[in-house]
Amino acid sequence: MDTEFAYWVPNVSGGLVVSDWETETDWTYDYNLDLARTAEDVGFDYALAQARFFGSYGAEKQLEALSIANALAAQTDELHVIGAVHPGLWEPGPLANFIATADRISNGRFSINVVSGWFKGEFTGFGQPWLAHDERYARSTEFIEVLQALWTEDRATYDGRFYTIGKDIDGFEGAPMEPKPVQDPYPQVFQGGNSQAAREMAAKHADALFINGGSLQEIRAVIEDVEEYAAEFGTEPPRFAANAFVIQRDTESEAKAVLEGIIENATDEAVDAFKQQVKQAGQSSAEGDGMWSDSEFEDLVQYNDGFKTGLIGTDEQIIERVRKLDAIGVDIVLAGFLDFEPELERFGETIIPAIEAADPLDPDEIEAVDEIEDVGGAKVAK
Repeated sequence: MDTEFAYWVPNVSGGLVVSDWETETDWTYDYNLDLARTAEDVGFDYALAQARFFGSYGAEKQLEALSIANALAAQTDELHVIGAVHPGLWEPGPLANFIATADRISNGRFSINVVSGWFKGEFTGFGQPWLAHDERYARSTEFIEVLQALWTEDRATYDGRFYTIGKDIDGFEGAPMEPKPVQDPYPQVFQGGNSQAAREMAAKHADALFINGGSLQEIRAVIEDVEEYAAEFGTEPPRFAANAFVIQRDTESEAKAVLEGIIENATDEAVDAFKQQVKQAGQSSAEGDGMWSDSEFEDLVQYNDGFKTGLIGTDEQIIERVRKLDAIGVDIVLAGFLDFEPELERFGETIIPAIEAADPLDPDEIEAVDEIEDVGGAKVAK
């Protein structure tokens, strides 16, 4: 099997759960550098640095995503590092040069994850306007188009609703940007989002789409929609990456006990505040569907619905689950962990080589409708 594996860089405090359950995961640069080198050694393909600017929801300290991504890329040899960016908080012109520079520093191992935004306070708090849901994706579409123009054209021009470049420059016709990136034709563009606007944007412009955690049927529905949009637009569909919080233990009961402990020790006030904030995401779209639109309190203890994907159990159970994800069209598994250092290493040493050696499942022979189990109140696919 050719499934690829990514991991969340824990560059914000609190790890990946809004819980007081004990963890030794750290947010510091030294910790993350050691983790990146371990991830590279045990077979991870990608590292995704998350973006958070305002301390909130258990993440009180943040290392800026592009900065730490660039630093990790410079200190590794094979790991492909992805930094998250928010259109509206970043301008695409200067950012295009930053990404091209990072791509050269890493010899073609640097890309971006375009996040259209769900945290209203981070925009208004920095004096930026808060756009309606679909308008945020319209802005992101232009943002990507500007980046790609600068990365590929000798003198780039763009005249859109949100961005205009290459005009009114003394002595220039169009905006120059040199050197160009190493990756051909340009660095990969990853994108997050589950809503219809996100799916349409991914079909037009993304190289890979990060999907929130979910059951096989939920993830497959997103994939099918994006593929239909791509057929309509005459574009190549992106690759698909599914978020999953991994709890790998010797027995299923041990793994479930850890999940129950995380939820029992959830930081109630922070989770409730997060639940209110993410109403600005898919729930605010015209169709009222997308990221977190059906997530309950227990699901939101993990930021991106990672419990739902069901990578919780023994080695054998997790391997079989990844094989099913592959069969429905998932190309990349985006993994998060409670205690990153030992758990990421164990996953890389056991699950990744087992998947590489496994035969793909026949999509027509798997039941793509999951049974959903309640574990500590969280909806977990099995």
